[in-house]
Amino acid sequence: MDRYKRLASNTIILAAGQFSSRFLVIIMMKFYTSMLNTDGYGTVGLIIDACVIIMTIVTLSINDSIIRFGLDSKYDKAQVFSIGLTTVLAGLLIFAFFTPALNLITVEYMADDQIQRKAVFEGYTVWIYFYVFTGSIKSCCALFARSAGYVKLYAVDGLFTTVMNITFNLVFMLGLGLGVKGYLLSVILADLCSTIFIFYMANLKNHVQLFGLSPHLRRSMYRFSLPLIPTAVMWWITGLSAGFFIAQFMDMDSAGIYKAAYRFPNIIIIISLIFSQAWNMSAITEKNSRTIARFYSNVFNIFQSAIFIMAAGLMLVIRPALALMTTSDFHEAYRFSALLIMAVIFSCFSTFTGSVYVASKKSMRSMTTAFIGAALNIALNFLLIPYWGLHGAALATFISYAVIFIVRAVDTRKIVLMDLKVFKMTVNSIILLLMGVIVMTVNNNFIYYAMLLGLFLFAVVINFKSALGAIDIIRKRKG
Repeated sequence: MDRYKRLASNTIILAAGQFSSRFLVIIMMKFYTSMLNTDGYGTVGLIIDACVIIMTIVTLSINDSIIRFGLDSKYDKAQVFSIGLTTVLAGLLIFAFFTPALNLITVEYMADDQIQRKAVFEGYTVWIYFYVFTGSIKSCCALFARSAGYVKLYAVDGLFTTVMNITFNLVFMLGLGLGVKGYLLSVILADLCSTIFIFYMANLKNHVQLFGLSPHLRRSMYRFSLPLIPTAVMWWITGLSAGFFIAQFMDMDSAGIYKAAYRFPNIIIIISLIFSQAWNMSAITEKNSRTIARFYSNVFNIFQSAIFIMAAGLMLVIRPALALMTTSDFHEAYRFSALLIMAVIFSCFSTFTGSVYVASKKSMRSMTTAFIGAALNIALNFLLIPYWGLHGAALATFISYAVIFIVRAVDTRKIVLMDLKVFKMTVNSIILLLMGVIVMTVNNNFIYYAMLLGLFLFAVVINFKSALGAIDIIRKRKG
């Protein structure tokens, strides 16, 4: 099986399991917004965003090393998994002592014409700890299973985890009315079930070694993963910290609306991440340096065409879709989703170019480029949110991701000379920007949909040839 067939096969397998599970979560969005309201939805969003970065720090980003070294045939898989698992467990033990410090994170708000201060995570610190605990171990086991060749199991586990999560949601949120705590408990128990499931099905007990772990391999894994901690922090700042700035400068209700606005463009990220999982496997295992530039260029051309077509499709249906997916309190979120769609496009492109750093073990360069975007994002959030509100937050996110991509596009050419089809990308970006302006400004329904449909069809025409090229590449096994 050549490189294109392998990439296509892994993408299809992962998509079959994970897209269905992610789609179920999107369908549940109306349930969540009705059960939590804007304030509760904002609280859940902030907790999840915080847990994402806490897990990275606590585990020393070792999960990235698990997938990178686990896919490399030069390294013993049992050693890779055991080093990863012991690192995760040690980090979780240390985090237990620091969990109460989360109560020091506060925001200011106006009440009775006076400035009040509130602990963001008050009453949720224990829940956060167990969320991080089960999520970290689940990720460690699942990623190792994927690196060990259990791609189908990894995909099935995604669906299994989602079904368990939704089942627990119905019990704890709808049945018992536990609200935010019910949501967190559902995720914790779903991750616990997933860990048990994948540990048993992949026979991970056979890969656990308590003694004789290679100090050289441990150092190599840490050298790769440690620079990814600040990288993840910077990436988190760029993509997720807006919620904290909004809670500080505005209120928790606005943070909830922004989170809902981000959930719709997140469809693109979901699909992109499914592909990226398969792509990283190909990028890491690809050895033929003479043709690797053409391989990267062909795949990116197909990838960007698919992303732009999806983004244009989302722009076309954004108003009715958000009205269908959320309660009335969240319907205005479409005004901010348009800019966020543009933001996630460049986030996906940045992730793709970042695979060059992963494959070549250049994690320090990944950190540097992420730092540039994060610094810019912080500055723009401070400047724009107080004056433009949620529009300012969305614009800050868009500009930051675009800058990260541009920097990475230039830098990665020193490693792999990719053809990014810059002219086509520019035309597609202009089309999406025009669609975004229409979404935010045009109120006449006939003019609104006529203009969006015309631009959508234009985007399809521009990118359709690449889609046909993908089919041709796979069929003929070019490479």
